[in-house]
Formats: sequence, structure tokens, C-alpha cells
Amino acid sequence: MMTGVFLAAIAYDPLLRISLGPLEVSPHGIGVAVGVLVGARLVLPAAARRGIDADRFYDVLTWALFGALIGARLAYVGNHLGDYLDDPLRMLQFWEGGFSLLGGLAGAVVAGYPKLRRHGIPFWRYLDAAVPGIALGIAVGRVGDLVIADHLGKPTDFALGYVCPEVETGSPCLAPVGQAVHQTALYDLVGAALVFALLSWLARRPRPEAFLSATFGLSYGVVRFVEGFFRLDVTHGTGLNGSQWTALAVVVAAAAALIVRRHLPASGIGDEPGEEPIDGPEADDGPEEAHRGEPPGEDVSPQPRTIG
Repeated sequence: MMTGVFLAAIAYDPLLRISLGPLEVSPHGIGVAVGVLVGARLVLPAAARRGIDADRFYDVLTWALFGALIGARLAYVGNHLGDYLDDPLRMLQFWEGGFSLLGGLAGAVVAGYPKLRRHGIPFWRYLDAAVPGIALGIAVGRVGDLVIADHLGKPTDFALGYVCPEVETGSPCLAPVGQAVHQTALYDLVGAALVFALLSWLARRPRPEAFLSATFGLSYGVVRFVEGFFRLDVTHGTGLNGSQWTALAVVVAAAAALIVRRHLPASGIGDEPGEEPIDGPEADDGPEEAHRGEPPGEDVSPQPRTIG
């Protein structure tokens, strides 16, 4: 049973597997699945406000999720290549775990982009609709990491450190039993939740296209960069791990995008009532164009119809 000892440290025995008859399910996998479902449900109305119907939205999402799995695995293996040199086939054994969240986001973009082109959906329009749901999905997914005590970091005496138990944990607990380590999944959960709150607040009003996407890249990039100092990932002698270098590049690119696009007009799409865009040719017609082609002063009232 989970027990928390706040103001000192957090202590509980992780739950690594849930038995369902002959099957064993990881709470980590459940957390990821629930995060995807919750995030997608949140994004769907935002996509509809941008003229993206549910069929096209889910078609792109399906390919993006497929790319996310591949990208997440490739990024993890690339950052831990030394672990696989003796047995390269282990790179394909993804069921053993080993995924990179940032690699998954990159893979989702690469796999989803051709589908966006095929459906004629502007890239930034789709991503602006998606990023609040992505942030929420990350926060929800991290609950599964907490349940199995995954992504444990460096030893600490921080109040919210995780006390190493006597039982197996999702990732190695590199401190003596009874002493604490950083629980970086908890930091990421809090950071992603704050990013979600920020994006939800910004989305209430029309913003320039790509504004929400760049804000997500900047804010979550900062979260991952800072969080990386508490992790145990390989730095290859650079002082920063692979996720930190990726996060730093994203932060710089996102900040540049916000500076370059800050003077662009708002898209006219917001989450407040009455701010949904008007689709179709009539959206560009002013009052003086409403009866284009009719002689001035002529009665243009509709003719009665017979309904049979």
C-alpha cells in the first residue's frame, strides 16, 4: 500500500505488475494508454474549432502514435547504445522497456506530417490544437511511472525524495535502502500539469498560428532541461544528457519562433464562447457582399417553397 511521509520523504512499495488472469499488465503501460485517451479526448473539440473533423483527426493521430513508439525506442537506444553493443538484437526487445518521451514526440511529428499533407491540414493548426492534450497526457501518463517507481534519480535529502525500498523498483534505486533519491517522474508530472494549465489559459483567446505550439516547446523544454540534472542518464562527457540537449534545442527554436511570430495577427480561434471560426465562403463576405449580383434596391426575400 502507498504511504507518504511528507516533510521527510515519500515511501511506498511499487506495484510492477497487475495480474489479470493469465496476463500481467504494467501500470506504466496503463498510465500511457490512459494519458493518450485523455489527451485525445481533450484535443478533439479544439481540433473541431479549427475545422478538423474527427475522422481526419484520428487518422493523423493513429500514424502519430505509431511514429511515437518507434521514435521513443530509437532515441532511448541511441542514448544508451553501449548497453546494446554486446547483443544488438536486444534493441528490438521493446517489451523490456526503454523509451524516450522526447524521442516519441519527434517520432509522432515525423510520422503524422505526411498524413497532414494528404488531408490538407496545416501543420501548425493541428499542433496548436494538440499541445494542451499532449501536456495533459504526459501528466496522466507519469502516474504509471510513479506506481512502479520508475525514473528514479540521484540520491537526495529533498523533502519529496523517494525512499529506496527493499523490493524491486521500476528503475534502479541507487541509494541504500531507507535513503532517498529524486523521483523525477513526479517532477515531470508537476511540470507537465503546469504547462497544461498555462496552455489552457492561453487558448481561451485567439492567438497567432504556432503560438501555442511554440509555448509548449519552450515551457516543457525548460521542464525537461532542469529535470535532467536530477536524473541518472548518460552524459557522454558533455555534462548534459541526450534529453537535455534535445530540450535545449527545442527551447531555443521555440523562443525564436515566438519572437519571429509575435506580431502576426491572431488566428481568430479561441476556446471562449462565440469565438469559433466561421467556415465556408460566407466567412469572407461582409454585409455589403451578402446579395452580390442582385440589382440595388430589388427585393431579395426568398421565394416560398412547396414541401411535399
